[in-house]
Amino acid sequence: QIPKDPTQRWLRELAALSQQLQQVHPNVLAKILKQRTLYQNEEIVVIDKPYGLPVHGGPGIKNCIADVLPILAKMLENMKAEPLHLCHRLDKETTGVMVLARSKEAAEKIRLLFKTRQVEKIYWAIVVGDPDPVEGVVEIPIVEKEVQSHQSHYKVRPCSLSHRSAPASPPSSPNSPSPPQMTLAPSWRLCAEAGQVVRARRSRSAERAVTRFRRLAAASACSLLELQPITGVKHQIRVHLAYGLGCPILGDHKYSHWSKLAPQKLPELTLRRLKLEQSKARHLPLHLHAHRLRLPLGQPLDFVCKPPFFFQKTLRKLDLDIPKD
Repeated sequence: QIPKDPTQRWLRELAALSQQLQQVHPNVLAKILKQRTLYQNEEIVVIDKPYGLPVHGGPGIKNCIADVLPILAKMLENMKAEPLHLCHRLDKETTGVMVLARSKEAAEKIRLLFKTRQVEKIYWAIVVGDPDPVEGVVEIPIVEKEVQSHQSHYKVRPCSLSHRSAPASPPSSPNSPSPPQMTLAPSWRLCAEAGQVVRARRSRSAERAVTRFRRLAAASACSLLELQPITGVKHQIRVHLAYGLGCPILGDHKYSHWSKLAPQKLPELTLRRLKLEQSKARHLPLHLHAHRLRLPLGQPLDFVCKPPFFFQKTLRKLDLDIPKD
């Protein structure tokens, strides 16, 4: 049955598209990525990563970008082409600019650029709320934590940080574990007894995390933010926005509550503009987009990728002005 409400229909279409990417033949998926190629030369291939497609494989994942890189290389070059190589990763729900390398040597060179923070990454995110101040830097360490939930499909397994680089896998059944969750580990805390700020005990597992942010537009109890992660900690942008600024990303049901995993609760004004009931808010996709990437590879290369259709549609519904580059 097709829902009468256009917003609900749009959400179902997006969910169906994400499922289709998991069910298509690898050759078809490679062809989709070829059509989304933004740039290529003798060293790199830059693609526009679609929503809902994991970068790495794992339990419950049939299709991922890593698995089709040999097929994509042949489609772009020739049947003897060497498989493409991953240089960095984006979350399954994150869209936008992604760089692949044509050789192991090029991949190692680009990974080093990322590691030494020579690559400038600019993201766009639609968030719930309005950051105060509207521009600044969040510099709060991040650590992995275990989340308890009464809802079986929100259970999170404990996971050592020594394994954090392993690909996260989505639940394959209602009772299967979800990927681990990250949280803040502030270096300072408020001492109620002394009534002053004191240095907190540092967690050995915590990693330094720095994110620049700037508000581009605000309306309908939401904001469009430009974000530049200086460091590269897992889920850094999502954690800093939700817990550091108190402005979780629209559709981020994993980081919208401090002590539990539950569907995001939206302001009445936002729900009205989206023509959405609160009970359906759990179907909203994550509105995080890798908008721009500057790569100092010989001469500086600058790649820009427009947000996907659903992101642009949400901007219009919320009356958020789309910036002109």
